[in-house]
Amino acid sequence: MVAAFILAIVAGAAYQSRYKIHIADFTWSRFVDSVSRADGWLLLLSVVAIYGCYALRALRWQRFSRHIGVAKFGSTYSATLMGFTAIFVLGRAGEPVRPLLLARKDRLPVSSMFGIFFLERFVDFAAAVGLVCVSLLVFPRQLSAVGADMTWVGQAGHGARLLIAALLILVAALVYYRMHGAEALDRRLAGWRSAGAMRRRVAAVVSGFSEGLAAIRSIPDLIAAIVYSTAHWGLAALVYLWVTRAFAGEAVGSRMNFPGAMLLLAVTVIGSALQLPGIGGGAQIASFIGLTKIFGFSPEPAVAIAVVLWLITFASCTLAGIPLLIHEGLSVGELRKLARAEEQAEEAGTHLAVPEAGPSEVVSGDRRGDA
Repeated sequence: MVAAFILAIVAGAAYQSRYKIHIADFTWSRFVDSVSRADGWLLLLSVVAIYGCYALRALRWQRFSRHIGVAKFGSTYSATLMGFTAIFVLGRAGEPVRPLLLARKDRLPVSSMFGIFFLERFVDFAAAVGLVCVSLLVFPRQLSAVGADMTWVGQAGHGARLLIAALLILVAALVYYRMHGAEALDRRLAGWRSAGAMRRRVAAVVSGFSEGLAAIRSIPDLIAAIVYSTAHWGLAALVYLWVTRAFAGEAVGSRMNFPGAMLLLAVTVIGSALQLPGIGGGAQIASFIGLTKIFGFSPEPAVAIAVVLWLITFASCTLAGIPLLIHEGLSVGELRKLARAEEQAEEAGTHLAVPEAGPSEVVSGDRRGDA
């Protein structure tokens, strides 16, 4: 029953995309055939694992918030699901909604939530870099075993070494900034907070980033961030492996291994930067390119796997997120108003103060305002 439901959603997504994909020798009948032969239980396991990924995100957010106040797992987890549902519905415009919901649910300062949001994005960026570099530099033989284009892997490996060097330099700069430069720069920008809108916005961004870095105050904090992030992205890579293996009727899909899934995940994460509201086209296209150009999949199973990956990793949060939003009294229109109001507040160098009562009472406030 569950497997049939998942396959029905896939068919609907495929129908909506029927005019967006133009590939030589591609036929939708072959696409439907590929989906119909997928292992529904592996797909269901992947959905469960994705909710585990959201749980790991919530745990990591709790750890980052320790120096601010008490954040309960239940409220953090529900706000995380609602926040990613807002991103699904509104696209990138919905990203500011998640920190606002987390501030509201945990009753913590809005500015601190945005600071942690900046830190989370950097940690996830570093994790994506790590996925690329580990898969290319540590597991080239395993990539060859699943039919990866080794010429591409070799060329990308040179770029991965440069990427590691750049990441290490950036991390060192951030550590130095956190230890020695953050307070001094914050004092220098004090006058900017009462200046023009552009200067206020720059000062707010810099201060927010400094607040985010302040969440890592000790070696145990750093270790916890690494452990949670590794567990999260490792579980996400397993989802990519299971979804690809679900199409084991296709010979190439049955050979996919964990290093290959890591590389496919990293390619998709990069493509998700081009995400479109309610479509997620960037991630789908990146997955398709990775499957066909790097791993040699034929178009029909590649499209099927790319669509299913998008549904499970990006759209499945709505299964719980939409009921939670309804329970909170938040409609799509109110989410859109909330996102626009936060965008306007950021242009003025502030954040919204989010009352516990609900979005209808959201007012613009000082960036130090509490939820």
